[in-house]
Amino acid sequence: MAKKLRYLLYACTGIFLLLLSLSWSRKIIDPTASTDTRSKKNKEHPVLALTFDDGPHPIYTPQLLDGLKKRGIKASFFLMGKNIPGNESIVERMYEDGHLIGNHTFDHVQLNKLSESEACNQITKTSNIIYEITGQYPTYVRPPFGEWREGLDCTVTMLPVFWDVDPLDWNTDNTDKVVQKVVTSVTEGDIILLHDPYASSVKAALQIVDILDKKGYDFVTVDRLLLD
Repeated sequence: MAKKLRYLLYACTGIFLLLLSLSWSRKIIDPTASTDTRSKKNKEHPVLALTFDDGPHPIYTPQLLDGLKKRGIKASFFLMGKNIPGNESIVERMYEDGHLIGNHTFDHVQLNKLSESEACNQITKTSNIIYEITGQYPTYVRPPFGEWREGLDCTVTMLPVFWDVDPLDWNTDNTDKVVQKVVTSVTEGDIILLHDPYASSVKAALQIVDILDKKGYDFVTVDRLLLD
């Protein structure tokens, strides 16, 4: 009797293992199951470049840097040489945070109204100050008023950077107006012009980042935008 019970137990175990094997086989070869494990390629996000002129400012630029770092955003800063002395630590932080540092002349002068030597002096003096802080000469220059002196041949070749969207933030303290102007005007690949020496501009910049980030835009430094 015990022997029959043992055979019965073996038989039940065998049936169970057979059914389990068939079950696993069905999972593997089931034609209704999806076997494509390749991840779908993510669609690239549209990109923008956020740029700031006329800094550094001892109060508002650090506030802006804090906000950008919190959001993981890299921007481009075009510095005025005369505003750097006393604010060297801010420039050093810009560099360490991975932002692009560009040249905005020493005195915010209109380059095409100067002689070549005067224009080069405005650019070179600022570049030298930036080099002393970061160890790198800036490659990009933002011509004040958007007026570039064609054929300008200084010691170091500089690439002028202009802009696509200008909300004239320097002319108003209305943050909402600046934000609305930018977020309703931008298209993919645009360069946005703002100024970090103004509290309202810094506040607007961070709101702009938050709004456009939700719309799927990525922010890059101007070199990546111009060279891609």
